Amino acid sequence: MLTHHSIKIPDAEQELWRKRVLALGEKYSHFTLLENRGEPFAPSWIAEGWIAGIGAHQLIKDEGRYFDQLRQTHFSLPLLGYLGYDLKNQLENLSSNNLDLVHAPDACFFEPEHFLDFDGTTLHIQSYSDAKAFANELFKENPSSIQKPDGVVLQPRMGKDEYLNKVEQVIEYIRQGEVYELNLCMEYYAEQVEIHPSSLYQQLMARSEVPFAAFLKMDQIYTLCASPERFLKNEGGKLISQPIKGTRKRGANALEDGALKKELLHSEKDRAENVMIVDLVRNDLTRSCEYGSIEVEELFGIYSFTNVHQMISTVSGQLRADKHWSDAILNAFPMGSMTGAPKIRAMQLIEELELSKRGIYSGSIGIIYPNGNFDLNVVIRSIMYNEKDSYLSVQAGGAITYDSKAEDEFEEIQIKLSNIRKLF
Repeated sequence: MLTHHSIKIPDAEQELWRKRVLALGEKYSHFTLLENRGEPFAPSWIAEGWIAGIGAHQLIKDEGRYFDQLRQTHFSLPLLGYLGYDLKNQLENLSSNNLDLVHAPDACFFEPEHFLDFDGTTLHIQSYSDAKAFANELFKENPSSIQKPDGVVLQPRMGKDEYLNKVEQVIEYIRQGEVYELNLCMEYYAEQVEIHPSSLYQQLMARSEVPFAAFLKMDQIYTLCASPERFLKNEGGKLISQPIKGTRKRGANALEDGALKKELLHSEKDRAENVMIVDLVRNDLTRSCEYGSIEVEELFGIYSFTNVHQMISTVSGQLRADKHWSDAILNAFPMGSMTGAPKIRAMQLIEELELSKRGIYSGSIGIIYPNGNFDLNVVIRSIMYNEKDSYLSVQAGGAITYDSKAEDEFEEIQIKLSNIRKLF
C-alpha cells in the first residue's frame, strides 16, 4: 500500500534538499535522479525541479527479451532506469563484441520504494513504506562537501590518427553506397580510479546547462549524465522525438557567439545531417503512429548550452490504437541520431569500426509512468563508472557524412568532451 507525504520547501533550502536526496539515494542499491538544469525555453523532461526514485521495490532485470518484460510489468509507481545501446541485438540480427570494461547490464529499470517529485515549490513523496518517516530520514541527511576527483587522467582508447583513418573509412563506405550517414564514437577511460559519484555529478552539473540531466546508480554501476537530447516522449499518445545533429562551440563574447549560431543555422553540412536524421526518425515513427499524423514541428532549431550550440529538430506523431507504449520505444530504438542511416547497416559498421562496446552510452535513461506516458533521453555527454572495478569511461562521437572533414570531426569530439575534461 502506498503512503503519501508533501513538504513545502522554501527557495533558500531547495538546493540543500536536492543534495540530501543525492546523499541518501547513493546509500541505496538503486537510485535515479532526473532533473532539468537547462534554460526554460529548451525541450526538457521537467519544467522545473526534479524527480527521483530511491530503493528498488521491483527490479526488472534483462532476461533477454527486455521490451516484452516491460510490456508485461505491472507497476504503481513510475519506473526509472535505462536502456543500453546494445539492446539492438534483441531487435535485429546484430552483435556486440568490442571491449567492455564498464560491465553494465544491457538494460535495467526499477519501480522505486520511494518516489519523489519536486515541482519547484513542494516535494511530493510516495512510498511503499512510511512516506512521512522517509521524509524525516531525508531531513536528517547531512550532505558531504564536494570532493574533487584526484588522479583521473582520461586516455583515448583510439588514437587520433586511427580515428582520422576511420573517418576516411566511413566516407569510403558512403561513396560505395553502404550508408549515407554514420555516427562514429570513441572512448576515453581511466583505470584504478576512485571518485565520489554524487560529488562529481554536482561538479558536472555546475558546468552543464542541460535539460535531460540524470544521476543513475544500479548496484555498483553509475552514470552521470549531462544530456541535452530527448530520444522519445509519449504524452497521452502523442510521440515526440527531438534529435540533435549540428554542433558549434560557444563564442568568447556575445558577438562571436552570435556569429557561431548563425554559422550553424546556415551550415549546409549540418542541415544535411539534421535532415537525414529527421527522415530516419519519421520512418521509425511510421511503425507506431497513425497514418498521416507524423509532422516535423520544428526544423533546424538552434539551442544554446554551456559549452555548445546545438541544432535540434522536433518530430511528432500519434500512437496507433493497436500499439502498446512499449512498441513505440522498440520501433525507434536505438535512436537514429546515434546510429546513422540506413540504421541496421550503420550499426553493423559501427561494430566493425569502433573499439569499445557502447553499453549505457548512446542508450537512454528515463521514466515510464503507470499510464504509459514516458520520457527518455539520449545518453551523451556522460560519465560511466564501475565502482567495483574502479573503471571510468567517457565516450563521444559525431555524424560522418560524405563531405565530412576528419580533423573537424575530431575537433567536434573535443568540444563535446570539454565540460567533462575540466572536472579532472
